[in-house]
Parts: sequence; C-alpha cells; structure tokens
Amino acid sequence: PGRILATPAIVEGDLIVRTDEALYLFPGERSQSETTTNEATQETAESPTHPHPKPVATRPEQTVSAEPTRFDAAEPSAWPLYRGTPSCTGISQASLPERLETLWVHSEEKESFSASPVIGEGTVVVGSVMGALLALDLDTGEVKWRFDSEAGFTASAAYHDGAFYVGDVDGVFYCLDAEDGAIRWKFETEAEIDNSPNFFGDEVLFGSQDFYLYCLDARTGAKRWAFENEDQIRCCPPVVAQFTLIAGCDGALHVLDLLTGEEVRKVDLEGPTGCTPAVAGNIAYVGTEDGLFFAVDWRDGSVVWRFEAEKAGSLSFRSSAVLTDELVIVGARDKSVRAFDRRTGKPRGQFMTRRYVDGSPVRVGNRVYIGSMDGRLYCLDAGDASLQTLVWEKDLGGAISGTPAVVDGRLVVATEEGDIYCFGTSGKPPE
Repeated sequence: PGRILATPAIVEGDLIVRTDEALYLFPGERSQSETTTNEATQETAESPTHPHPKPVATRPEQTVSAEPTRFDAAEPSAWPLYRGTPSCTGISQASLPERLETLWVHSEEKESFSASPVIGEGTVVVGSVMGALLALDLDTGEVKWRFDSEAGFTASAAYHDGAFYVGDVDGVFYCLDAEDGAIRWKFETEAEIDNSPNFFGDEVLFGSQDFYLYCLDARTGAKRWAFENEDQIRCCPPVVAQFTLIAGCDGALHVLDLLTGEEVRKVDLEGPTGCTPAVAGNIAYVGTEDGLFFAVDWRDGSVVWRFEAEKAGSLSFRSSAVLTDELVIVGARDKSVRAFDRRTGKPRGQFMTRRYVDGSPVRVGNRVYIGSMDGRLYCLDAGDASLQTLVWEKDLGGAISGTPAVVDGRLVVATEEGDIYCFGTSGKPPE
C-alpha cells in the first residue's frame, strides 16, 4: 500500500521499493548458503532504525564469517560509478584479455586528470583539474562533447538514467544530459566537492567539504535532506539496502538511514580518512590517513578487526579497497599495494611500486588492476596472496591517481599528464 516515491532499486540481488508509508524489501532468488549469509540484510531493512547513535565496542577477537560472501559487481556493459557498484566494491563482471593492447589514446596537452573515468551508454566521461569534463566515444576515443567549468574537477562523475552527475572544486554539483552535455540542473554547496556521487532510487547522494552529505532528487535537483558532519566528507557514500556509509575527516564511520537522513550508528576510526568504504554484506572495509585499516560490522557498529602499522607514521591510506574471497587489497602511500586476510586482518603480502599508490584497485576475476603515481598501470594475480605475481605492467608516462574503469573487453584509465587510455584487444595477430 501507499504511493511509490522513487524508482525501485536492486541492491545485492534484492528489490527495494519505497512508498510514502513504508520501505519494502523483496529478496531475490539465491542458493541456500546465500540466503543464510544475507538473512541479516532483510531483517535490518525491515526493522526500525535506532533513534540515536549507539556507542560501539572494539572486539578484536572477532573475525569475518567464513561463509561464502556474494560481492556486488558491476555489469559487463558499464562502469557507471567511481567504484563500479553502489556498494563500492571495485569489482566487475566483465572479462578482459590476459594481455591488453592499446586501442586508443586521447591526449589533452593543457589538462590533467586526477579523477577516475566512468562509462555509461558507450561514453567515457572524466573531468580535469583545469575544468574540462570530457565525454569520449568508448569505441574510438573521439570527443562526443565537452563541458567547461570555471572550476576544476577532482571528483569522478557518475552515470544514472541518461545523465552524468559531477561536482567541481567551487562546490557546484551538475546534472548533465548524457547525449550532449547540456546542463539539466545544478546545485550549489559552500565548499569544494572532491568525492563522487552515488544513487538510491531516484535520489543522488554526494558529500562536500562544507561538512554536509546531500541527498537530492536526481531528476530535478531539489534537496531531500542534508546530513551535517563534524568535518569534511571526501568519500563516495556506498549504498547498501536503505543505508549509506560515510567515512569522514572527523575520524568516524557514520551509518545513515537514507529515508530520513538521520544517523543511526557511528564508529570511531581513530583518525581522519577520505577513503571510500568497500562494503560486502555486513562488513565495511576502510583505511585512514594515520595508517589504520578497519573491518567494521556496520549493522551493529563493532570493529571486527583492526590493522595498525608497527611504526607510527610509516603508513597512510588514500586508496579504497577491493575484495576477494580471501583478501582485502588496497594501495598505500608507502608505495605499496597491500593484501590483508579478509577474515582476520593479518597482513598476507605486498607489492612495491616506485611511488605513492593513491589510486584504487579494480578486480576482474583473479586479476587486480591498479595505477601508481609512478605512472605505471599494474596487473597483479590476486590468486597469489603474497601479491608477488606481477602479470604485467605498462608505463603510461604520467602519474595515475584515479581508478581504472572496466567494461567487457576494455579497460580505461586517465593520467595526470592529460592522457586517457583505452586498452583491450584489437583481434589482429601480433606483428
């Protein structure tokens, strides 16, 4: 009963419908083991939320459940969000050839790209720090349209229902038509927007350095609600069921009810972070500027495990993690790509690059792709928990601070030297 207020959303296989009277969750088909693993999702979505944030306890003796976890993964045909999926897992269902060829390169001499590309409707969109938002044809690399802002773009865009959404460093958030880049609407905040949007039905979510997380009507730009944090919000807010999570510069992980914008839970992260949490089931994985890395049960607020570097100040995380059945893989500012045991948090291995790894990894099958500020794109075998199996590396000639975007058979990545690369296979025999 009741009037449907927004387009139904499918999250981790479940159908969620919001009316003016209630939120309904209809479980999708799954195996018996999946049903057991995800029972908590249904219970939480249908139960009342906590009226006030609850204090949480750290329980280091806990481990993540050994039961099979179903990871949210992007469809093969698109990479519409910064981390590919609403829950920000960085995983794609696409396939990629073992060896990637350069299909095309688009170069902008006066631009620099620190944001990550996204892909929707066969269009690659990425913004530059100088203020150009480029839309390129995925097949050819040719410019479809260009939107110029007086301010730069450090945030990645997002695609949803025929439009691209992005915020600039002046705090203006835009909705642009996917066909020609025309402005459908814009919304002004009070400070820089350097994080990427996400969606819940017909609502768009994004944070700002003015301390607010905004929820707007994605069609009109009308404000639904705004949550005031105690410090800047620089992460993309992952969406799971009717909740979103924000990891902020205030050193806390906040869980918000998307229906009301109210905080229902708060977890101490012991230091500031701009990393986007990766969420699988009940667990959110996130690192901090102070070199701590957490697995948090966002439903009850408990810290499942916590990693701390042996030497204080030797490590810092600005990368967001990608997950496998066994591992949590993330870049670090000590030039490493690190692997933690997903159940216990114990270090399993690391791969060293030549400079900071601020970009985030993506996973396709057992292959993990990640860029470094040393200008190289690395492909690692995630089946080797030590991360010592380098499948290949490519020198792109410019620092990579963003995340690759993956669609079936192709990988797109941008550099700070103004180059956008598309890799895949041409089908031609090697010369």
